[in-house]
Amino acid sequence: MAQLLVLYKTPADPAAFDRHYFDRHVPLAKAIPGLRRYEVSQGPVASPAGETGLHLVAILHFDSVADIQAAFASPEGQAAAADVASFATGGADMLIVETRSL
Repeated sequence: MAQLLVLYKTPADPAAFDRHYFDRHVPLAKAIPGLRRYEVSQGPVASPAGETGLHLVAILHFDSVADIQAAFASPEGQAAAADVASFATGGADMLIVETRSL
């Protein structure tokens, strides 16, 4: 299993971010080929030390890192990636991790 974690930093206008994210970006992302599951954080994103400066965390699940790479080379993946700049005014970090169950 592999995951793409997207860490969205606090935007200039959180309400506008949420509208765009859920109305426009989620449908784009859900069309990405190979996507197995799509999760987003709910409520504040905190750490054991307190606030993080993050507004939302998205976790996209795929079968493998190769599947993530192929997904984002597709037209659907390119459209979703390009859309991030239109609403993530605080910036976003994207991490790809391969996972295993213990």
